[in-house]
Amino acid sequence: MNDVADLPMVANELAFAARLFDDIAAISPDKAGVSRPAFSEVETATLNYLKSVCEAHGLVADFDAGQNLLMSLPEDATAQEYVLIGSHVDSVPMGGNFDGLAGVIAGLMCLLRAQGSGTRFARPVKVIAMRAEESAWFGPCYIGSKALMGALKGTELAATHKGDLRKLYEHMESVGINMAPVRSGTPLMEADRILEYIELHIEQGPLLIGKDVPAAVVSSIRGNFRYKIIRCIGEPGHSGAVPRAFRRDPVLAMADLLSRLDEAWLSIVQKGGDLVLTTGVVHTDPDKNAMSRIPDQVDFSLDIRSQSQETLDGMHAMLLREVAETENRRGVRFVLDEVNTTAPALMNDSVVAGLKKAMARNGQAPMVMASGGGHDAAVFANAGVPTAMVFVRNRNGSHNPDEAMEIDDFLAGTSIIYSYLMKGPIHDG
Repeated sequence: MNDVADLPMVANELAFAARLFDDIAAISPDKAGVSRPAFSEVETATLNYLKSVCEAHGLVADFDAGQNLLMSLPEDATAQEYVLIGSHVDSVPMGGNFDGLAGVIAGLMCLLRAQGSGTRFARPVKVIAMRAEESAWFGPCYIGSKALMGALKGTELAATHKGDLRKLYEHMESVGINMAPVRSGTPLMEADRILEYIELHIEQGPLLIGKDVPAAVVSSIRGNFRYKIIRCIGEPGHSGAVPRAFRRDPVLAMADLLSRLDEAWLSIVQKGGDLVLTTGVVHTDPDKNAMSRIPDQVDFSLDIRSQSQETLDGMHAMLLREVAETENRRGVRFVLDEVNTTAPALMNDSVVAGLKKAMARNGQAPMVMASGGGHDAAVFANAGVPTAMVFVRNRNGSHNPDEAMEIDDFLAGTSIIYSYLMKGPIHDG
């Protein structure tokens, strides 16, 4: 990575943006892809790098009460009301370099483009690089944005890190966050000062690739409920000596439960509803178990998402019923940890319409789609902030080292936001 003082002014945006992505990848390498753990030294180093880029180019950058980085043009630094643009800088373990980071760099590019052209936005703009969006490190998701909006629950603060097992609140304190307002549910950023929140993000599915479209505006974001660990406890035994009628097999009980949930998923989708269900972690204790042993317990995760709160509530109720029935049928016991929930979020119709018109001004065919993945935008939307998103085409999904966003597509998405910021909502016709 070269010194940020060597970064040229933004004459060639494509090369400049690529350089920013490459430099941050060099800060956060892992055995595969990148790892920027929430509230880690690597996450902080990423924010400090972005701060140094801002300072080298005459922008204002400083840390807020949540130790997120806020960036702006000098003339907007003290604005009391502003449009907030941004995303998160943390990543999943051995993830891709574009998830989250693309939204932060898009906002930074908008600032640099305005400064370089000597123009001002229609309304003050601040860009935020947030911490701790990914659930991979502690279990709860959207930690940084929830703290900003006063929505981080006590049970979430007590969640433990997957590596060092320290509590979330300890990690937050370690980066300099005053936890008193967070614990009391006091917002660290006043929602009524945020005129709008806009987030650019890579698409995490194949729709834009399939339609050969570089970018789209997002209309809604799925909500979810998640269990980091569900433990099914049975009775160990010899694989050849215990007949079926005498078995209390936790693995088969888990399979029964997931199969019934899968049947409900199929039924809901066939009726035109929206639902996705994932169990991303399944394991027995390798030190105790073997091919010839019926395990005593199995741990697994559960992540259920929908654009409908009614569907989420119905699936949660069904899960609890099926747990009880499976316990009786299989002679096992389920232990569920704390459930983490996020409500579905609708994007603001006016901002979505403005972004669509900005697409048209840029020569892009306006396209609107829903988001299957969750984003910080959902937290702002559910806090009453008018919110919208822009998706950028990306191959190979996300949360893996093979994320493949083209910089040309990234700049197409950035230009949608920039055009909207320059015209403002009253001039978007």
